[in-house]
Amino acid sequence: MFSSSNGYDGSLMNGLLALSQWHGFMDGPTGAWLGFINAIYSLGSVIVYPTAAWICNKYGRKLGIWVGYSFLVLGTALQTAANGDVAFVLARLFLGSASGFFLSVPLLIAENAYPPQRGVASSLYNCGWYVGSVVAAWTTFATRNMDHWSWRIPSLLQIAIPLAALPGFLMIDESPRWLVSVDRVEEARRILAKIHTGGDMNAPLIAFEMTEIEATLRAEKEASDSTSWSDLYSTPGNRHRLFISVSLGIFAQWSGNGVVSYYLAMVLETVGIKSVTDQTLISACLQLWNLIWASTAAALVDKVGRRALFLASGTIMLISYIIITGLSAGFAATQNSSTGIAVIPFLFVYFFGYDIALTPLLVAYPVEIWPYSLRAKGLSVTFLTTLAAVFFNIFVNPIALDAIQWKYYFVFIIVLVAMLVTVWFYYPETRGHTLENMAWIFDGDRAATTVTMAEDAIKMSNMAHLENAESADGPKAR
Repeated sequence: MFSSSNGYDGSLMNGLLALSQWHGFMDGPTGAWLGFINAIYSLGSVIVYPTAAWICNKYGRKLGIWVGYSFLVLGTALQTAANGDVAFVLARLFLGSASGFFLSVPLLIAENAYPPQRGVASSLYNCGWYVGSVVAAWTTFATRNMDHWSWRIPSLLQIAIPLAALPGFLMIDESPRWLVSVDRVEEARRILAKIHTGGDMNAPLIAFEMTEIEATLRAEKEASDSTSWSDLYSTPGNRHRLFISVSLGIFAQWSGNGVVSYYLAMVLETVGIKSVTDQTLISACLQLWNLIWASTAAALVDKVGRRALFLASGTIMLISYIIITGLSAGFAATQNSSTGIAVIPFLFVYFFGYDIALTPLLVAYPVEIWPYSLRAKGLSVTFLTTLAAVFFNIFVNPIALDAIQWKYYFVFIIVLVAMLVTVWFYYPETRGHTLENMAWIFDGDRAATTVTMAEDAIKMSNMAHLENAESADGPKAR
């Protein structure tokens, strides 16, 4: 539900672009200024990300989220009560900052999740984007005929979904992994027992998990003195991982979704759909469609596999975008309304393709490909690449749409072809592999030939558990 803040913003701005009331309040923004109004949200996230990472590592995952709540309240209040375009833009900067601090949420999810469910849970996190987009789209549709409240009410409700998540956030415990990192081992053990075994602290699973966490963190602390950002590209395997992290962040925002997510109203106008009611209704239905397919794909990620989802996604997006481009060109030449309306179903097909991979796997895939000593740095590269791509894309899109209209779509067709080629040759399947043996996929012969510290410790723990069990049972008759 925390990732909904990003989706809410994207859908909100999409809806506001269709409202004459908002355009009047903002003095009709166009081109570079309109791009900046949208992009300032991503800029806020980029600015606070280093601080957010430092806070959640030093003071806990939950404190970082509380800071995000503070920025969310401030931004929502300022945007709702804005008395001019400057206040509105400043509010969006605060809202983007809130999103930056919410980046610690997937860490909390992954570090508290029941082990067999961790992959699905991590994939489902980013699907919350569409929960926010659905609420924003339908709210904007419902308020479209009001006066200035047509955009103030949707602005106010930007806080609604994260606020609804507050009771659950209050009930969830701090990350056991973070607690172990600050030597609060027994507290971490109690939390793991509470959420994984119903309070049974003597369960073998708890012994296994605690041994793994403690041993891994010891290894991470030893590695932290000898690892740096340069290690992200120091070996062929790490350069492969870095290429995936950067390219995935780019494809997630430069595959054409940025145009439709933030500028759907402008896209629809290029094919003759200019009614505010029609534009907001299409946007609302599209967001609900996205939520359904992204969540479905996230639930199936371990059954279908990452590589299959990526390839299917790229193929569907490419075919549908080619058709959208052709129909848009046809409408521009003939002004035939039927040709323009035909674009709508293919927008839905396009987003089906986007939803099945680039939504659930944007977070889940980078997390699992990096070794533990570089996992945080590797994931941060994906986040920062994504945010930089969003900022650039949102800023450039309105300028390009104003200048060349549907011809701009050819850029994304080229990117989608590049995505398919990249996935085919460079994105390996990771389904069925543990984090420990992931190194064999990327490093091959360079992978360590000895078991890791964590594996050694786990084996020792299991042996001790068996010895204790045999002692408790007494000597066996021979």
